[in-house]
Amino acid sequence: MTTDGFTTCLWFDGQAEEAAHYYVSIFKNSSIGSIGRYNEAGPGPAGSVLAVEFTANGQKFVGINGGPQFTFSEAISFQIHCADQEEVDHYWAKLTENGGEPGPCGWLKDRYGLSWQVVPDGVIEMISDPDPEKAARTTRAMYAMGKLDVAALRRAYEGAEQPGA
Repeated sequence: MTTDGFTTCLWFDGQAEEAAHYYVSIFKNSSIGSIGRYNEAGPGPAGSVLAVEFTANGQKFVGINGGPQFTFSEAISFQIHCADQEEVDHYWAKLTENGGEPGPCGWLKDRYGLSWQVVPDGVIEMISDPDPEKAARTTRAMYAMGKLDVAALRRAYEGAEQPGA
């Protein structure tokens, strides 16, 4: 391979440049790269955006305006690892605003239909704890949430909160 890592290609229906600017505005360590345009050969109108390279949170992406044939599904999602509740709240608010949709268990869809998991540090360890009671309490609490509540998950993990209480 000629470069390190991978570049994720996201297929849009005419919104690639708009989406790239949107993601760059949300995440640190982000920037817009080159923008390629359709030429006279098409299939899009000459001069319109074909593809835009961008980096979001240090990850490389290409947004392509491929048309309406393909859309995003929950089969692919991006996990955002958050240090604390403040980060969870920030990303949840930014990604659900203006047409985004909150989902269960820390999942959401942004305004373009792309799925995200907003995951606070420590949650994976709590739900996979070798103590089955701790893991089950935390998992039940998580299943009852949309946006994840770090303090409530910690209380469930520690046994300070009983399910349904």
